[in-house]
Amino acid sequence: MTEPLPDDTAPRRLVPALWSGRPMRARLMVVVVLINLVAAAISGAVIIHKARTATEVETAASMAVVEPLVAETLQAMQDAPLPGLFRTLALRFRGLRHVRVALLDAAHQPVGTGTQREGARRAPAWFARLIAPPAQSHEVPLMLRGARIGTALVTAEPSDEIDEVWGYALALGLTGLSLSFAMLAILYVAFGRILSPLAQLAAGLTRLEQQDYGARVGRPDTRELAVIATRFNRLAEALGAARAANLRLHRRVMTAEEDERRRTALELHDEFGPCLFALEANSSSIARIAATLDEPARARLIQRTDDIAAIVKRVQTINRALLNRLRPAGLGQVPLSRCLELLVREAARHHPEMAVEGRFAALKAGYGDLVDLTIYRCVQEGLTNALRHAGASRVTVEVAEEEGSLRLAVDDDGSGLAEDRVQDLGEGRGLAGMRERVEALGGRLALVPREPGTSLRIVLPAGHEAREEEAP
Repeated sequence: MTEPLPDDTAPRRLVPALWSGRPMRARLMVVVVLINLVAAAISGAVIIHKARTATEVETAASMAVVEPLVAETLQAMQDAPLPGLFRTLALRFRGLRHVRVALLDAAHQPVGTGTQREGARRAPAWFARLIAPPAQSHEVPLMLRGARIGTALVTAEPSDEIDEVWGYALALGLTGLSLSFAMLAILYVAFGRILSPLAQLAAGLTRLEQQDYGARVGRPDTRELAVIATRFNRLAEALGAARAANLRLHRRVMTAEEDERRRTALELHDEFGPCLFALEANSSSIARIAATLDEPARARLIQRTDDIAAIVKRVQTINRALLNRLRPAGLGQVPLSRCLELLVREAARHHPEMAVEGRFAALKAGYGDLVDLTIYRCVQEGLTNALRHAGASRVTVEVAEEEGSLRLAVDDDGSGLAEDRVQDLGEGRGLAGMRERVEALGGRLALVPREPGTSLRIVLPAGHEAREEEAP
């Protein structure tokens, strides 16, 4: 079996995952931090290169001083004894920096050390390894009256120079770090001020998404963001104008539709109703005539007239139901609350197994033909949905006028709606039709889950048609 290859795409997926979805301010701060790190790395490399070069130069210069110093000392102390000569050389070598001098006699035995480092090293070992030049050493012969009396072993010792460079680098690094933190704090505040209009734009877009076309944003100082804000405000104005035009058109369509329904209902009532009444009267007349005839003709005619009467009654029932669907009986002639009470009572009569309750107190006699009809249709559709589909045992309908608005609520204790159906009101034709009617009048419709059951909430402006007539 072959072993699976290691997944080398995980690190590549990790970076976009950490980067995506982050706020713009955080992204900008990360970019600034990365730039500072790169600049710090480049500056550190330059400092180390320069310090290494300077250390090499200083060390070479100190080593070059040793040989003339030895020659001068030996020339001045030709007659001095060897121990005194070695002590004098050791004392003179103590003033040298960046080198260490060891004195050896003719037998190559140490007789003294010219320089000793005092104190502990300040620079860390890793920094010293970066700065220190290659190890250097050489021997300077000690010649007195033509004879070699010993050797001065000179070794490079750049510790002092490295400590000085470390002190400078540490001070420079702390200063740069402090300035970087101060700059990041200033940029954090500045980015927040500069990008704050984007949060306003996001809030405005949310309001547009919620169909609040009165949303406007202020004009920021930044030219590019000011252009975006101006375009946003113009878009909101255009959407508001389009919505207003759409609502006006929808109201006209609803008005034309209701007018057509009213005319159709009137024709059915005035034309079809009398015809059915005439059929029923003729059927009764034929039945009376048939009663004067002999059998079996009398029985046959009575059977036919009974069939005709049953058919006429059935057609009358269908006609009344059709008239009620086209135009609710009494709407516009009796108070709205009375029509709604009759509607709830009829629903309770057809569903005796459920408790159906209606509350319509403090309603005016009417709010205009379109508003009254919309309220009636919404109550009718809400009751139908609750009674047929919710599986509820109790349904409550309430319509009230509050602060210039009509608020309608149909609550049931049934099984409720799934979350996706609550979010999508377009699944049912009845709900979609209600929403179109309500929004055409400038209202709002929502399905709200409750425990248990569902609540249909509708808000309509009261006296909408009166305001529409005054507007021109």
